[in-house]
Amino acid sequence: MKQKKKSTKIGRNDACPCGSGKKYKNCCMGRSTPPPESLQKSYQKRYNIRLKSATDVEKIRAAGELVLATFAEVEKVLGPGLVTDEINTIVHDFTIRHGATPAPLNYRGFPKSVCVSINDVICHGIPGPRVLQDGDIVNVDITSILDGYYADANKTFFIGTPSDDARKIVNVARTCLKEGLAMVRPGNCIGDIGWAIQQYAESQNCSVVREFVGHGVGFQFHEAPQVPHFGRRNTGVPLVPGMVFTVEPMINLGRHQLRILEDKWTAVTADGSLSAQFEQTLLVTEDGYESLTPFAL
Repeated sequence: MKQKKKSTKIGRNDACPCGSGKKYKNCCMGRSTPPPESLQKSYQKRYNIRLKSATDVEKIRAAGELVLATFAEVEKVLGPGLVTDEINTIVHDFTIRHGATPAPLNYRGFPKSVCVSINDVICHGIPGPRVLQDGDIVNVDITSILDGYYADANKTFFIGTPSDDARKIVNVARTCLKEGLAMVRPGNCIGDIGWAIQQYAESQNCSVVREFVGHGVGFQFHEAPQVPHFGRRNTGVPLVPGMVFTVEPMINLGRHQLRILEDKWTAVTADGSLSAQFEQTLLVTEDGYESLTPFAL
C-alpha cells in the first residue's frame, strides 16, 4: 500500500531540527547528523518521525525475515497457469501459521492479504480469478505484522518467457531501487533518493509514478516520512540514524500518468504500458543503510 506524496524542506533560515533554537545555517547545516541527545525528540516534533531503537529494529528485522520467507513460498509455485487468488492463499496461510498478520487484509477496506499487480497494473492489484500467462510480469507486494511490528517488500517476476519490453522495464525498475538505495545515508536528504531514481529511469526513456510514494514503516503500516521516487537533490527531510522507511519505485515503460479502476484500488498505466516495481524496508545507520528485507538486486 502506497501513500500520497508530500514533501518537507529545511531552509537555511529555518529553525534547526536538532532543537537548539538556532537557524539551520548557523547550527547543523553541513553536519551528518544533529546532536544525538536531541535527535529523537526533534524529529518527532518537527516531522512526526519516530526514530527506531535497537530493540525496535530487531523486531522489524524479524518481520522482514518472515516477509522474505513468504516470498520463498510464493516463488515455488509462480508460473503460467497459476491463479492469482492462489498467491493470496499462500501468503495468508503462511503468515498466519507463523504467528503474524497480513497487513493488507481489511486495510482501509482492501479485501485480500497481498497485492498482485500484472503487466500494466502499477500497484494494489487485487488477487482473484486471473490466471498468469506466459510472458506476463507480476509484482507481489507482501507486508507482515509480527509481534506488533511491520515490514514491507515487493518484487516483480517474469512468468514464462518475457518479451524485450518486459525485460527492459523489470531491469530498469530493479536498477532504480539500487540507485535509490545508494543515496540512503546520513547527510543526504529524502529528495536525493527520488532524484537518483528519476535520473536513471528517465535516462532509459521510462517514467516514474508520482501519485504513490514510499513511506515510513515499523510501528504502523504507513508512517512519516513519505519518500517520493522523483525530486531534487538536497531537499526534504535530512536522513539520520534510526529512520526506517521503504523505497519502492514504480516505473512505467510509457508515460507516468495512471488511472484507478472501478474497484477503487487497482492503479493502471493510463497508456496501457508495462509497469514494474521493487521495494525494500530500510534502516538508516550511522554510515549508510541496512535493508531489513534484503534480497538480491
